[in-house]
Amino acid sequence: MAGKDLIRYDLLVQDALKGVVRKVLIDAGRDGLPGEHHFYISFQTDYPGVRLSNRLREKYPQEMTIVLQHQFWDLNVTEHTFEVGLSFSGVPERLLIPFDALTGFFDPSVQFGLKFDSQDEDEEEEIAETPPAPQPLRNSEPVELKQPRKPLPAAEKKPTPEKAPAKAERKPSETAPVPDTAEAGSSGSAEVVSLDAFRKKN
Repeated sequence: MAGKDLIRYDLLVQDALKGVVRKVLIDAGRDGLPGEHHFYISFQTDYPGVRLSNRLREKYPQEMTIVLQHQFWDLNVTEHTFEVGLSFSGVPERLLIPFDALTGFFDPSVQFGLKFDSQDEDEEEEIAETPPAPQPLRNSEPVELKQPRKPLPAAEKKPTPEKAPAKAERKPSETAPVPDTAEAGSSGSAEVVSLDAFRKKN
């Protein structure tokens, strides 16, 4: 039986990858989006420190995805959070999102994605066995959300990939609608860095 991970490599890896998201957002806020790059960003709406309107919070009580592409404004990035203005159904909104609230980041222009474990899951899980080394996932969508309380008819369901029974996984289903100006990402196989294997083990 493997020893207990007192260094918490899983958290170190997540922090490093959130640093990647922070860096690209800083560049986007300063210089705009280069070429065809645009970002799908999923986050927990009920995470402490998330700031959004009551209208959006009621519509997406647990998780939602935003798109930074053609029309967003006042993108401001700090060490621990980012703030951005977006339009939802013609209504301008301003969102404040801690990086620790992120659950996914996807750039469809180059089929690059990152998937983050929720902080709650990290704190609650106590699984004995050490999983195999992490492997990149292919042909998967990294930006998928849990089932909303009221499914939206226009949303498109995606098949759930088979996963190893090492732990309870976040169940992907429908992706929350994105701002008016967002376009669907291009198709093709996505290369996703999954952090599911970096778990706290006994």
